[in-house]
Amino acid sequence: MASMTLQIGSHTLSSPVVLAPMAGVTNMPFRVLCREIERRLTGTVSGLYICEMITARALVAGNEKTLHMTAFAPEENPRSLQLYAADPAFAYEAARRVVDEDRADHIDLNFGCPVPKVTRKGGGAALPYKRRLYGNLVGAVVRATEGTDIPVTVKFRIGIDDEHETFLDAGRIAVEEGAKAVTLHGRTAAQRYSGVADWSAIRRLKEELSGTGVPVLGNGDIFAADDAARMMAATGCDGVVVGRGCLGRPWLFAQLGAQLRGEPIPPEPTLGEVCSIIVRHAELLAAHEGEDHAAKDIRKHVGWYMRGFPVGGEVRRQLSTIDSLKALKEVLAPWRDSDARAERPDDPRGRQGSAKRVALPEGWLDDPEDETVPVGADADGGSGG
Repeated sequence: MASMTLQIGSHTLSSPVVLAPMAGVTNMPFRVLCREIERRLTGTVSGLYICEMITARALVAGNEKTLHMTAFAPEENPRSLQLYAADPAFAYEAARRVVDEDRADHIDLNFGCPVPKVTRKGGGAALPYKRRLYGNLVGAVVRATEGTDIPVTVKFRIGIDDEHETFLDAGRIAVEEGAKAVTLHGRTAAQRYSGVADWSAIRRLKEELSGTGVPVLGNGDIFAADDAARMMAATGCDGVVVGRGCLGRPWLFAQLGAQLRGEPIPPEPTLGEVCSIIVRHAELLAAHEGEDHAAKDIRKHVGWYMRGFPVGGEVRRQLSTIDSLKALKEVLAPWRDSDARAERPDDPRGRQGSAKRVALPEGWLDDPEDETVPVGADADGGSGG
């Protein structure tokens, strides 16, 4: 297979694989871990690793926690930041802060979050229904980055529900406003993370934008090494964005990149190797957040890491109550040399749930051309999409 690259503005990626922002997951320690593993297994760092979603309003206000979330390690290049906004004024000011303070090399805009607390205020996946407001938001961030090498990209869903699809308009408008790439999560907001992603919608969007030269990325149900190639073959998309599939599997990016480049695919790690990765992840978290926070934060990751391994319920219980790195290492010690392999390692993981009616502001569907900024939508950033 020929080498596959992805061009996003001034950035050339040697494989078209992108880490999707996920709240509480894709912080600097996790991104560094993914990069370390990819380099160790393949000799290169080829994809794009996006930080947790940053709320524009909080960034403009200089919120200490938000600014900490925008921290990047020295080895992260390009530095990729996802911004959430519902007010073009805040979107512009936040993007200007990114530019003026040299906080990132790429800005992605999130219009995919289906969380009710966000959509009921008109934000996230609800917002592209308001075509003019959506265009104003994308345009504001593009204007804020003019004269720089910082490309702006946009992520969105198929629409609010099956009766209110917006993705073709969202793609076209984003391109018209100057976006350098678009990503489609092949689900509606109503679907949340349930069911199967509709890759045919990704194909339709690629066909819609085929004459623009703007890359179209696909998101949804990338869980195994060959899923990226299957999605790209089925849809013609230019790259893939990986979310839940990498939970507890930070080595997935090495596998996806190698497969797309026609290189040998690194095998799934043994339980012993996974234990070493867990410890490294916890150490990175401790360096970034302090040991107390790291010990609590690693608990959810350990549940994902241990999926499919024969460690037993008592070990899982102990890992779910870890309170120090020392305790973590002690619980894992008996397994550090295990050559056991996980059963069905590429099964779907993370949030799934069921489809639900989307919470929307009263009268939200009345006028898709209304460009009024929804009240309070910038207060909550949601969790990605």
